[in-house]
Amino acid sequence: MQPEKLKHFREILLEQLREHTENIRTEKATALEASDDGVKDSVDLSLMDVNQEIAFRLGERESQMVADTDQALLRIEEGSYGKCGRCGRDIDERRLEAVPTARYDANCQTIIERALGEETPSL
Repeated sequence: MQPEKLKHFREILLEQLREHTENIRTEKATALEASDDGVKDSVDLSLMDVNQEIAFRLGERESQMVADTDQALLRIEEGSYGKCGRCGRDIDERRLEAVPTARYDANCQTIIERALGEETPSL
């Protein structure tokens, strides 16, 4: 991949990394605020538990996105960014624009998802 394209994708990935990191901070702060609001009613406690579980799941998702972004940045540094991790072919730049953290080309991603029994595309 050309150096200017790598720079372009690095900038996109760094911005995504900042966004996801900030989302994690915000979600943790929200979860902590919700857990310390002085509520003692059983219905309110149940609602608080549900809200904390949702915040926890969102935090897990954001953490996975941070990890995926970190891995993509590492691939840029190693010189393997834009190459399919399964077949070694170039990943189409349109796919990388849509999913900058993509590790596989569209064909290999489909094969992997079918093998895992996934119906919806994953990144």
